[in-house]
Amino acid sequence: MSEALRGRTKRPELAAHGGPPVRSAPWPAWPRLDAETERIALDALRSGRWAISEMHNGQELYERRFAREFAGYHGVAHCIPTTSGTSALTIAFEALGLSRGAEVLVPGLTWVACASAVAGAGLVPVLVDIDPETLCMSPAAAAAALTPRTEAILIVHYACNTADLDAFLDLSRRHGLALVEDCAQAHGAEYRGRPVGTIGAVGTFSMQESKVLTCGEGGASITADAALAGLMEQYRADGRVYSENPAVGEPNLLDRGDVQGRNLCMSEVQAALLLGRLKQMDVENEQRRRTAALLDDALTEIGAFSPIALPDGCTRRTYYRYCLRVDAGVDPAEVAAMQDELGQELGVTCEPLHDPLNDCALYNPLGSPQKYDPGMLARIDPKNFALPESLAARRQIITIPHFLLLGDYEDFADIRDALLKVSAVHGL
Repeated sequence: MSEALRGRTKRPELAAHGGPPVRSAPWPAWPRLDAETERIALDALRSGRWAISEMHNGQELYERRFAREFAGYHGVAHCIPTTSGTSALTIAFEALGLSRGAEVLVPGLTWVACASAVAGAGLVPVLVDIDPETLCMSPAAAAAALTPRTEAILIVHYACNTADLDAFLDLSRRHGLALVEDCAQAHGAEYRGRPVGTIGAVGTFSMQESKVLTCGEGGASITADAALAGLMEQYRADGRVYSENPAVGEPNLLDRGDVQGRNLCMSEVQAALLLGRLKQMDVENEQRRRTAALLDDALTEIGAFSPIALPDGCTRRTYYRYCLRVDAGVDPAEVAAMQDELGQELGVTCEPLHDPLNDCALYNPLGSPQKYDPGMLARIDPKNFALPESLAARRQIITIPHFLLLGDYEDFADIRDALLKVSAVHGL
């Protein structure tokens, strides 16, 4: 820490120990409800049609409008909205038509749904360790995990980074594997100038409340492949498809039944919220990037923390979480204490990264053995997989929620000062 900054750390004791916090004012609200989003949502509420499975009322479905706009934003032809990011992953893997019991490479450091959706589609998640620099799946570890049973790779653009798509495209093409991009944490990010989600066969998104594009709960799958889109459309609507020209009073969905689907349809009100919020997403993401750049610079002065490096190929970053890598020599218990202290200084919950999936309470496929073929049970046991880099990252990194990055310079200064205060108390 520079001498100039040391002089600014002479504050009362930590809030966690009874002192006054750095921050007492509220942070920018999340989720945001701007006037345009409220107007569209109220229009949907007053339309008398809240579900896409109801009768046509003379107005285009809000869900179809959102699908068209979200596909257009990404420059692809097809978007299938769903109830959640988990649903989006599920229909993607069902539509790909992989062999029952085929293996899918899944990053070991991610939200549980990435593995549970794969297992739920009758496939075997093979947990692969991360690149410690990017926090995304390691291409080298993925290559080492391939077997004759491998049929797909699920990459996750994680926290604030994109995965190494050059390497994964090469790996998938050389071995004839399907490549799926989970973009639940990366709305608006780009890889070599292309939107994430458009490079693999399917891109999936979550619109859960914590995400940078949200309607409370929701999801979507995007693709350029018309055949895949048609299958996903049926898988998420009980085998039904859109009626292209319904008359008033006729169904918006028509029975098709090429596959056994289920009801994973987004509601009209959720779609209306997304229509409004999509208009603000790029502006908000740019504000997050500006604040993150200020924090990156501040961390070089503070010294106790370092930012996560921008990976080669990532040409536009999305900050779902701002990650603070604590110096490697700091004990994990001290990192956990610093995380709690930072949260109390800022008046928010600061969190670690996800639990590695080989030791995650929520990923317990063996707890529901009736769901899987007997021969699959031993293969899907999470304890089969070693994830040392995922565990090290979980113990070393503190994250700040993205809405803290939506404020002005004074808001940034509070984050910086809280980091200074915590690092000074720990002598870092």
